[in-house]
Amino acid sequence: MRYIKAEDILPDEIVELIQQYVDGETIYIPRKAENRLAWGCRTSYKEELRQRNGCIQQEYASGATVYELSKRYHLSEKSIRRILKDR
Repeated sequence: MRYIKAEDILPDEIVELIQQYVDGETIYIPRKAENRLAWGCRTSYKEELRQRNGCIQQEYASGATVYELSKRYHLSEKSIRRILKDR
């Protein structure tokens, strides 16, 4: 997310109104509901996680323990169990 100076895009009256509530702080203005994007749709990370989780499930089915998988993938045992539960 990039930051834009309010003074560069908003009229002075609106900047002054906002300053009545927050002065010198960073605020987040959410997107309109109709413009929202699903999590992970801008990058391939969602697909990478799906593939990783598939590998974890395959390795577990082949006999790897939860402990071994947690060490190999640098995840907690609880996270591994969550991934395995979602099969």
